[in-house]
Amino acid sequence: METTSRVGAQAPAADGAAQAVPSARRTVDGYLLAPFPWYGLDGAFTGPRWLMQVGTAADGAVEHGSIGHGDEPSVRAEGTFGTSDKERFAVVVTVAANPVRRSADGTGVLEATSVSSAAWLAGVGLLSFTWPGQMDHSLRDDWLDQQTETAWVLADDLHGSDWSTLSLPVDGAPTSFHYRESEYGWVLAGSTKEGVHLGAYGRGMSAYGLGFSVVQDIGAYAG
Repeated sequence: METTSRVGAQAPAADGAAQAVPSARRTVDGYLLAPFPWYGLDGAFTGPRWLMQVGTAADGAVEHGSIGHGDEPSVRAEGTFGTSDKERFAVVVTVAANPVRRSADGTGVLEATSVSSAAWLAGVGLLSFTWPGQMDHSLRDDWLDQQTETAWVLADDLHGSDWSTLSLPVDGAPTSFHYRESEYGWVLAGSTKEGVHLGAYGRGMSAYGLGFSVVQDIGAYAG
């Protein structure tokens, strides 16, 4: 998965991660530029839905983006789980299935996006709202770098022992997903018949009861 998952995606900054999300997500413009369909939870979910942000390639083309469902997550409080223990959210990441992508300098090509790309983006997304209790402020960047690299390694080995298989409906059809849990929440990744890869992560909301479907009106998610 060399270079695949990280194109257009950056690990969130250690400081101010919770504050960055609301300001980054409230616009629908980037989502409307995507040449692929967006996915969210299906109609069985009746709670709040909200846009987060999109990721772009070197040429500005939209490659992936995230849509949130449930409580808007916050970074875990230092020393305890704080209010995040009560948060119930699931974020769906849609990744375009691109067979060929240009490098940032325009001189080469990168590997195609894959299910591993979706798994890595979902894993890093979960990390953006997570800090271990009692961690010294000065160690946060090092911890995030380490965990981001771990998410990369895990995403590159979807058939390894850290992952199990979970079948969930996508547009009403049973679809196989790679799934794993950690003390911070859960992550899953799979592909759709619409030519996109799906990643998802969450906390406080069981992944086993979820279903996914194409978003018919992405503009309705802006708020």
